[in-house]
Amino acid sequence: MIAWNSLRIPVMAAPMFIVSNLDLVIASCRAGIIGAFPSANPRRPETLDTWLRAIREAEKTTLDSGGEFAPFCVNMLASAALDKRARDEALATVRKHRAPLILTNMGDPREVVDAAHEWGGMVFHDVTTIRHAEKAIEAGVDGLMLVCAGAGGHAGTLSPFSFLPKVRSIFDGRIMMAGGIADGNGIAAALALGADIVVMGTRFIATAESGTVEDHKQMLVTSESEDVLFTDAIAGLPASFLEPSIVKAGLDPRNLPRPTGKHRPNLPEGVKPWKSVWSAGHSTALISDVPTVAAVVDRLAVELGAARVPGDWRKRLSDKGTR
Repeated sequence: MIAWNSLRIPVMAAPMFIVSNLDLVIASCRAGIIGAFPSANPRRPETLDTWLRAIREAEKTTLDSGGEFAPFCVNMLASAALDKRARDEALATVRKHRAPLILTNMGDPREVVDAAHEWGGMVFHDVTTIRHAEKAIEAGVDGLMLVCAGAGGHAGTLSPFSFLPKVRSIFDGRIMMAGGIADGNGIAAALALGADIVVMGTRFIATAESGTVEDHKQMLVTSESEDVLFTDAIAGLPASFLEPSIVKAGLDPRNLPRPTGKHRPNLPEGVKPWKSVWSAGHSTALISDVPTVAAVVDRLAVELGAARVPGDWRKRLSDKGTR
């Protein structure tokens, strides 16, 4: 059984390359949201084992002291064909520690679904289109993560206002939604659309615990939504990056070298996506500080509690002026 009741608010800190370190994951779970990380972040199978052991130890310590510890999630490749050895090693380690949640992407998740169900885990699959959602549903996933327009990293292009209700009409399982959310009003809007969990990446990049460099965090504080460029030139696939970081890396955001193929950016030597060119979503416009994860969750909980659809919307509309 997944300990859904341990969630303080329906939020997951997105699994982000480099950013999602052990400190961020554990702080998220202790604060009452799902902590997630890509299985590639620990770099080696033995390090992944160390991470998962540390998370389980933190969980035990927290529960033994009377606290709550939200579920954690491991993000991994769905298809062994993409990198069979790495995927199989990661899956074996995740199986050993009986991870409660797995988020898959890139490929057919059937094998991961079958494995996770053996130990009672749940599998969500990352989708950006209706067709991808349909294929994941056919594969038997427990849930979907809809990556919508405005998300950081490898974002989708569909508006959540149509994408989420459409998927909800064909799927009665759990739905996560990502894309441009960084406050309680955004959480409430996503829940109203039919989401069960809201996934936030950019908001948790700008926290004390995240694994990125301080300059990246501060760039989020000073950037606006229009500073986010959605391009395939940096990572070889369409993704959202901060224009100021592109300039900082010595590149012209309006004249980027074209990639030589899928997953094959054509960047100058020393310029690395995610490491020297930094990602963010449209919610960077809502970032004004770099607090702890616990402080962010406290704030989100208050905002979500206060969020509501104004019953006096006619009066509010009329009060805007006489014209």
